[in-house]
Amino acid sequence: MSMEYCYAPMEGITLSRFRQIHHEMFPGVSEYYTPFIAPDSNGGFRAKFLRELTTDCGQVPLIPQLLVNNAEAFCLTSDRLFELGFREINLNVGCPSGTVFAKHKGAGMLRDLSSLDSILDQVTDHARKVGCQITVKTRMGLHSTEEFPAIMEIYEKYPIKKIIVHARCRDDFYRGRADLDGFAAAASVSRLRLVYNGDIASEKDLEALRQAAPMVDSVMVGRAAVANPALIRVLQGGAQLTRVELRMFHDRLTEAWLEDGLSPAFTVERMKTLWAYMQAMFPENKREIKAIMKARSMENFRSAVGIVLDSGDFRPDALTDRLGSGFDP
Repeated sequence: MSMEYCYAPMEGITLSRFRQIHHEMFPGVSEYYTPFIAPDSNGGFRAKFLRELTTDCGQVPLIPQLLVNNAEAFCLTSDRLFELGFREINLNVGCPSGTVFAKHKGAGMLRDLSSLDSILDQVTDHARKVGCQITVKTRMGLHSTEEFPAIMEIYEKYPIKKIIVHARCRDDFYRGRADLDGFAAAASVSRLRLVYNGDIASEKDLEALRQAAPMVDSVMVGRAAVANPALIRVLQGGAQLTRVELRMFHDRLTEAWLEDGLSPAFTVERMKTLWAYMQAMFPENKREIKAIMKARSMENFRSAVGIVLDSGDFRPDALTDRLGSGFDP
């Protein structure tokens, strides 16, 4: 069975410029999901979200993700997105952030399953009327992944195109290993299409998923794909990332954000967000990575990055070794 690969939303990273350059250099992603859009009660959202939605619309396969805690806001916003040409919208029921959780959004929606049931009833009914498809990204529970069967009972009631399952509970955040066995058990009996998300950083990890859940034909990758931009190519049996490719990707992204009008200082800080993940490919260069993370000016940043990219101990296959030790795709 062939596998599809979708790209997880990561706030501050997987923005339009990132998506454009990544899709051009490393084709193979079936869908990119936007960092979540948090609309107001009237379905409105800030101009920056509109720019993000329209800048690369038509250039990359893009699915907007909404972060809401009521059906009305979702429906109003989905109408606006429909007008922009989007025919599929993702509901975030997975974000574990404390501020999001406190507002009963993201994984906070799992605190009240009856409310989640009601929201899905209204959202899917509205989507059917306007001709839009709904997908969901979810955690497997609040405190334990053993809560997932009860959550799936709700999802099974509705015409949801697919459920993207981050195989952890909310309390896990991004720590520890994902519950592949629990996910596989759910996928084996579900009538819905389940997409696996969690700890896919190598061909070995993908093979473990295939063995545990042979019926699954789609994977969402996130942190490991930011750490190694060529990850999906590798998972498809292609060549590993080269040092030259990494340098080109890094430099093109830096220049693109500068061209968009971001200040050099802000661009440095945004690129350091990427290095928080890409450093996993340079496990023996902790001192040099520290210099990157301490840089404040573009000049110092470029100098520090040059040392790592030109002569660092480049090991793009090192990602799996970092799982469970602070880096968790």
